[in-house]
Amino acid sequence: MTGIHLQPIGVITSPFREKGEAPRQGRLAPSDSEIQIYPAYAEGLRDLALHPRLIILYWCDRSRRDVLSATPPHENKEHGVFATRSPERPNPIALCLADLVALEGNRLRVRGLDALDGSPLIDIKPFYRDLDCPEGSS
Repeated sequence: MTGIHLQPIGVITSPFREKGEAPRQGRLAPSDSEIQIYPAYAEGLRDLALHPRLIILYWCDRSRRDVLSATPPHENKEHGVFATRSPERPNPIALCLADLVALEGNRLRVRGLDALDGSPLIDIKPFYRDLDCPEGSS
């Protein structure tokens, strides 16, 4: 097995300082956050403004990593963590669909991100409706 090495490409500034302040999903309580891309990765932002919606991948650095079960907020039943979107999981990688509000230099302003302030950014990918929401999917 080869080792995995993740290198943060930036940092997220958000209004959410503590776990209990963040919405359970960013789209449920839209607010603006800023993403600062580190200078070494700024070239990767070229043409990003062509995409109004972005998939943001970030590391939940304050989450527990020893959790294998979770109860979603809208249910009373516990599930295996991989059947939930709980941030507390063996590899606390978060995925959030956010709207691009502005892009200036190496800074993005996005709406609908649920990350805690100071969360390490792992990656940004453009959202494509035909790929990310296939017909007939729920």
